[in-house]
Amino acid sequence: MPGSPTIVLVHGAFADASSWAPVTRLLLDQGHHVLVPPVFNRSLSGDAAYIRSFVEQIDGPVLLAGHSYGGAILTVAGVAENVVGLVFVAAYALEEGESLGALQGGFPDSDLAANLVYAPYPVDGGEPGTDVSVAVDAFPAVFADGLALDEAQVLAVSQRPLSAVAFGEPASAAAWKTKPSWGIVSSADHTINPDVERFGYQRAGVREVVEIDGPHLVMQTHPAEVAAVITTALAAVS
Repeated sequence: MPGSPTIVLVHGAFADASSWAPVTRLLLDQGHHVLVPPVFNRSLSGDAAYIRSFVEQIDGPVLLAGHSYGGAILTVAGVAENVVGLVFVAAYALEEGESLGALQGGFPDSDLAANLVYAPYPVDGGEPGTDVSVAVDAFPAVFADGLALDEAQVLAVSQRPLSAVAFGEPASAAAWKTKPSWGIVSSADHTINPDVERFGYQRAGVREVVEIDGPHLVMQTHPAEVAAVITTALAAVS
């Protein structure tokens, strides 16, 4: 599709780029330009700076889609000049100056809150950081509900932790104020309270909110529906 924006898929916490694999395959099969960069999950500012740099090195316009914590990242990174649209997938849509913790704090906890595990990690020249992950035994039900148990167990022991710093760090920008956006709510989400997703999207004035009766990893359980929202956004910004 010559001239069509590149689709950049941004993964969230406790996952990696492979979490987008079913949707990536569908979009590639449809002939779209797709890139799925890694997110290091060290800090919101650092992760957003990396994704913004990645996007700005792409020749031409970019449509950003972010899952979960990836939505917070694209909220900040999406101010890059060549970003033409945003798609939030079971994601946090932050206001400028707002943190993940502040947004979540306005709503009842999901099942995730009671199943987090904390571990130190070394930081050069400073106090140790804190990695946050999902308890391995709880991971299939809390994070990977809807997937086969044997697959969920593999994801549980290979999850990518999120630094605790990221939960309290305020967003330095809110790209949805200047870029058109779309949102997917996972109505059976046990990781993020679906009302957190709904509230963020309503506040951001997204053009269309699609409710999918699916779990947090909706890209894996309902890839066709997720891909359809992304291609709808792509058509609108092309």
